[in-house]
Amino acid sequence: MGGTPEMETVVGREELELLDQQDPLDSFREQFLLPDGVLYLDGNSLGPLPVGATERAAEVVTTEWGQGLIRSWNSAGWFEMPTRLGDKLGRLLGANPGETVVTDTTSLNLFKALASALRIQQVDGPGRRVIITERDNFPTDIYIAEGLADLLNSVGAESGTTYEVKLVDNESELRAALGGDTAVVSLSHVNYRTGSMWDMAAINEAVHQAGALAIWDLAHAAGAVPVELNASNADYAVGCTYKYLNGGPGSPAFIWVNARHQDRFWQPLSGWWSHAAPFEMAQSYAPANDVRRFMCGTQPITSMAMVETGLDISLSADMNLLRAKSLELTDLFIELVETRCAGYGLTLVTPREHAQRGSHVSFQHPGGYAIMAALIDRGVIGDYREPEVLRFGITPLYLSRTDIWDSVEILREVLHTGSWQREEYSVRNAVT
Repeated sequence: MGGTPEMETVVGREELELLDQQDPLDSFREQFLLPDGVLYLDGNSLGPLPVGATERAAEVVTTEWGQGLIRSWNSAGWFEMPTRLGDKLGRLLGANPGETVVTDTTSLNLFKALASALRIQQVDGPGRRVIITERDNFPTDIYIAEGLADLLNSVGAESGTTYEVKLVDNESELRAALGGDTAVVSLSHVNYRTGSMWDMAAINEAVHQAGALAIWDLAHAAGAVPVELNASNADYAVGCTYKYLNGGPGSPAFIWVNARHQDRFWQPLSGWWSHAAPFEMAQSYAPANDVRRFMCGTQPITSMAMVETGLDISLSADMNLLRAKSLELTDLFIELVETRCAGYGLTLVTPREHAQRGSHVSFQHPGGYAIMAALIDRGVIGDYREPEVLRFGITPLYLSRTDIWDSVEILREVLHTGSWQREEYSVRNAVT
């Protein structure tokens, strides 16, 4: 137990209820199927089930597959689904038609983007062999970069070609690391752990001035914050659809490539779906001359169809209103935790500045894992990330101001009573 008396908050629950009643985004809550008794603050990890997704999956399975059989590749539009959905999703990313495709996984798409960028640099800047990324990037992004560098080094060992992955901790280190040997900079627009957000336009400008190319991982940004890939002059972007876009567990990811690079895109995973004429069954590979060249093999149609249900909900929301509410709710969450849970050892690791913050809030605590386990047991679902970080996704489409208040009240009770110190909450699950 312990702690100190809570400080007075600026607002109370009744006032927040009134604000919720005036919220222009309030009706979106009805478009998601959330269990009773649950306050879901983990949409930044897996979005909830949208209304209509189950029916859409059933339609694909029972009607399009069950009745249409193989004819549905044409009659139900299966073949065109990756590019059609890509154009839809691109509207949330500041992309032009024909620049985005929904396909594969984020990791595979990052591999493709890195390989493409390095291939371009082999022509434009042969001495550029350094990949810069952030030390606190999502681990798979670092692993993919290291794996590709290792592959290229093993293949080019006799020629002395050496690729290197360089890790930086902040913007000043990034700018200092940019040089004549930099090939590509790969960053997450919103950091998965802290929620901190890079200034995409400023970074793109610095990267290009150094002669390098920029790749952005939008996994924690797409559908949560305004993204302007073309306006900011980005080169590549990848991301998933199962977080803020609510596509379902393991739903297909996406890749965006600036049109200026598309005819130079070397497809390292040259599967038949990226072929210019896949059904000619040609013996040699010729890449498609459009966004289809970014695909690989046959697409997972059932899960891809569910992506569209969540995507349509996001597209029907005003992103400016969404962002404004996101900032309001994250501000509220920070204020309530720091006042009502004062003295219990929670340390904010998310930036306070709006321009530097995504749509989740993280606090550090030595007992972070057990505290989160206790919260989940009480119906407040967030998640935990090492080291000692409690992460709370604040998704404006289905969270209200009173949800934030109630979540913090349960957190305060868990801390005040010390219930999180019970032995069962320290037992680690396989997925944390």
